[in-house]
Amino acid sequence: MTEERKGRSGEQRPVRGRFAPSPTGPLHLGHAQTLLLAWLQVRALDGQFVLRIEDIDRERERPGATDAIVRDMEWLGFDWDEGPGCGGPAGPYLQSERLELYEQTLERLHPRCYPCVCSRKDVREAAGAPHGGELPYPGTCRQGRSSAQRSSLRIRVDSEEISWDDLWLGPQAEDPSEICGDFIVRSKNNRPVYQLACVVDDIAMDITHVLRGEDLVSSTSRQLLLYRWLGAPAPWFAHTPLRRDEAGQRLAKRRGSPALSELREAGAHPEQLIGTLAHGLRLIAEPTPLRPEALVTRLKRARPKLLHR
Repeated sequence: MTEERKGRSGEQRPVRGRFAPSPTGPLHLGHAQTLLLAWLQVRALDGQFVLRIEDIDRERERPGATDAIVRDMEWLGFDWDEGPGCGGPAGPYLQSERLELYEQTLERLHPRCYPCVCSRKDVREAAGAPHGGELPYPGTCRQGRSSAQRSSLRIRVDSEEISWDDLWLGPQAEDPSEICGDFIVRSKNNRPVYQLACVVDDIAMDITHVLRGEDLVSSTSRQLLLYRWLGAPAPWFAHTPLRRDEAGQRLAKRRGSPALSELREAGAHPEQLIGTLAHGLRLIAEPTPLRPEALVTRLKRARPKLLHR
C-alpha cells in the first residue's frame, strides 16, 4: 500500500506543517534542529506553520514546560501561524483539550479494536527477549481473554508492506505487523496514546507535511494505516538526522543535554545557535550567525526534495 496525498476531490491541498513538542522537559539543540528544518520547509513552501503541544502524558508533564517551549521558540526567532498564544481555526492546540475528538475517533475504529491486559513485560517474555526495544505484539488477547484487570485497547494489524517516499530518507517500506503487530491506541489509564492522537490531530489540522526526527520512522507505517482506516489523505513525511553529542549519543532530556534556557542564561546568542545548527545540516559552509528566515533560500538549494508538494 502506498499513501495517498491529495484530498478526496483530487485537488492540491494548501501546505501546512507543524512542530509538536511534549512538555516533559526543556527543549535542547536536538529539538531546535528539527524545529529549524520543519519551519524552513513550511516557509519555503509559503505554507502555514502550526505549534501543537502534545501533553496527553500528564504524569510526565513538567509544570511550566509549555510556557518555556514558547519562550525558547520566540528567543530563537521562530514564529507560527496557529497555536498557543495566537489561536487559530483548528484549535485547541493542546492535546489535553482534544480528548473528546480522540474518543470519537476510537468509536470509528472500534470494529478493529480489542481489549488487552498484557504488559510490556508480558510481550517481552512471550518473545523470549527480556531486554531491548519494541517487539511485535504476539496477539495474546486478540481472540479475547476474560479478566478483571484494567485493559488497554489494541488495533488489529494484518501483514502487508506499507511504503512511502520519505522526503529525507527516500523510498521506505515496512510491514508493521513485523515491527509492532497489533498496537495500542488507548492505554490502561484510559488515555489515547501518541500513535492515535498524533494522526487524529494531523488530520483535524489538515497537516500536509510532517518533518520529525529519524527516531520516529518506525511509527510511520502504523500511522499510515490509521490514515487509511480513517479515510484521510496522508501527509508527506521527512525523517531527519538526530543531533548528537561528541560521543555520538543523541541529545536527550534524560541524558542531561543542555537546555536552550541554560544556553541562553550562559550568554549564548540565538543567531549563533541557528548558524551552528545550519552548518551542521550543511545549509551553510561556515557557522555564521543568522536568523531563521535567512536560511529559507539556502534550504531550497540544499534540500529541494523537502519542498515536494
